[in-house]
This record gives sequence, structure tokens and C-alpha cells, in this order.
Amino acid sequence: MKADYYTILAVDRNASSEEIKRSYRKLAMQFHPDRNPGNKEAEEKFKEAAEAYEVLSDPEKRDIYNRFGHEGLSGTGYRGFSGFEDIFSSFGDIFEDIFGFGTGRGRSRTAPRQGADLRYDLSISFMDAAFGTTTEIELDKFITCGQCNGSGAAPGTEPELCPTCQGRGQVMQRSGFFSISTTCPNCRGEGRIIRNPCRNCRGTGKAKERKVVELRIPPGVETGSRLRLRGEGEAGEFGGPSGDLYVFISVTPHEYFERRGDDVVCKMPISMTQAVLGATVEVPTLNGNEKIKIPKGTQYGKIFRLKGKGFPHLRGFGKGDQIVQTLVEIPANLSKKEEKLVKELAKLRGEL
Repeated sequence: MKADYYTILAVDRNASSEEIKRSYRKLAMQFHPDRNPGNKEAEEKFKEAAEAYEVLSDPEKRDIYNRFGHEGLSGTGYRGFSGFEDIFSSFGDIFEDIFGFGTGRGRSRTAPRQGADLRYDLSISFMDAAFGTTTEIELDKFITCGQCNGSGAAPGTEPELCPTCQGRGQVMQRSGFFSISTTCPNCRGEGRIIRNPCRNCRGTGKAKERKVVELRIPPGVETGSRLRLRGEGEAGEFGGPSGDLYVFISVTPHEYFERRGDDVVCKMPISMTQAVLGATVEVPTLNGNEKIKIPKGTQYGKIFRLKGKGFPHLRGFGKGDQIVQTLVEIPANLSKKEEKLVKELAKLRGEL
């Protein structure tokens, strides 16, 4: 009767895919036949671990196994371990991580590769964050060389196929009972050799150039917002696409506005008499001044909310609000007449 796959890999049934992979790596290192020559027991443990990993690393197979066990897998046509070639074709990436080589099925370095992504940090004003804007940014990046069209070879010449690996970028070697592939020492994995490098890019196929990119900043962005410009990163290799440009936004503070989520907060000073008697005052908003009514007896810190006067919701419709907080100013230097009147008021209120 077959052993439980979770027991073989020494992981919990709720283990994550990364935990399963990590355990399998450890067992593969321990029981690999090349590290245990002639040890049949180690070879069997190696096969068991490979079969367990093949099932538990596949979400569909794992689900069937969790519900119906080994018999459930048999019902789907799965027959378990079928030889070392089966392991290496399925888990070439694992063995490359563990042992530093592929399995004879490795990819040539001449396969199309996407270019590197770039980062640009942009500072914008508070108002530009509120209303959005269009701006231009300049950056230096590697683009496809215009003289050799990215081939790396001097104009009028072409890269030659590597005679050692025949363009594969890898050469086969025997190791124990199976074949492994290693980077071709002649072309260093490129699969080709450039006899006459392009002078402009020195054989790299890419040249650095300063480029101006137009950027549309949507209304509602905030510090930490990230904008992605597809294809504006560095040029790819061997026909691969360009990378992307990521613009990270930083918003400069405003003189009297403060942002809280999509709401805008401003603190509005009012006089003692306005707070006591009430008044109509003008407050600044993102769209200009607006009048609000201060009722009699307004206390320090009283909040007034102006609906829809805040920032646009970046991922949705509508806007936040503007929150107006009153700051009642107490006069510091009263004239004798003013002081007399305040004392009279205090006497009338029984405070003196």
C-alpha cells in the first residue's frame, strides 16, 4: 500500500505550495542517486518524493488526492512515477535550482526576453493630484540599437550560429544515469557568435538614449500611487517586448488643505464674536471660495462638511467631501472699552 504523499514530504495537509516545494528540494538533495551511488533505498526514497511532489504541486491532482486518495488518482489515469526522464521533464526548474543545471530540455538564452522595467519618481502639486494633469518626463534608457537593429553585429554582417551548440546555447553532458545540459562554453549560452560587433552598441544590440515620455496623471492620485506605462521600459532582447515604466507619485503638501483619504480638510479661523453671534463666512475649497453659515454658539473644533467637494475617487465615481474645522480665535490684546464690555458680559452670565 502506497505511503501518504504528505507523510513522504513531511508537510501538513494544509501546507502551501512553497512549503511543499521547499520540502521536496530538501529530500531531492538528500536522496539524489548521484549523491548516493549504488544505494537502492535512497533511489526509492528519491522516486517517492518525486511522485509525491508531482501530485501535490498540481492543484487539480492535489484536490483529487485530498478527496479520494490514491484510488482517485488512479481513476484519472495517473500511474505515478514512470522513470527518471519523467521527473526531469516535469521538474527541470526544480533541478536547475538545486543542482545548477537543466535536464536536457533547457531554453536557449537566445529565446525572446522582455526588457527591464524602469522606475521614475515624480513629485506633483496638491492641485494636480486633485484635478489630474498631463506632463512630460525625461529618462535615459536602453533602446534597440538603430544601426544594427538589435542584432549586435556591424551593419552588413550577421551573427553566426555557434558551431559548438548549433544555436541551442547549451551542450549535453552525461552525469551518472541521465543527461544534463550546461551553458555552452563557446557562446556563453547565447547560441550565436558575433565576429564583427556593432560599434554603436558594442555588440549588445542596445544603446542608451534620452527619451521624453508624455504622462497623463488621473485625478485622485496620492503619494504612493503607481502609474504603469506599458512598453516604455528598456528594449527587449532577441525580439522580446520592451519592459514597462513605473511612475511613483509623491504629492507635495498644500498651504492650508490636508488630505484624509478622499476628503479634504481645512481649518478655518473665526472670531469670538462670530462664534457667539453666528455669521456667514467664505471658506476656500478646491474649486474656489464658498460661503457657509456659522450658527450662534459655535464651539472650537466644530466640523462642517461640504458634500462632494473633496478628491475624485480614483477607482470609482463621485468625490469625497471637504471638512471644515472651526478654530475660534480669542483676542489677546483688548482695549479698555472692550475689556469693560467683556466684564459686563461675564457679570450678566454670573461668571464674575
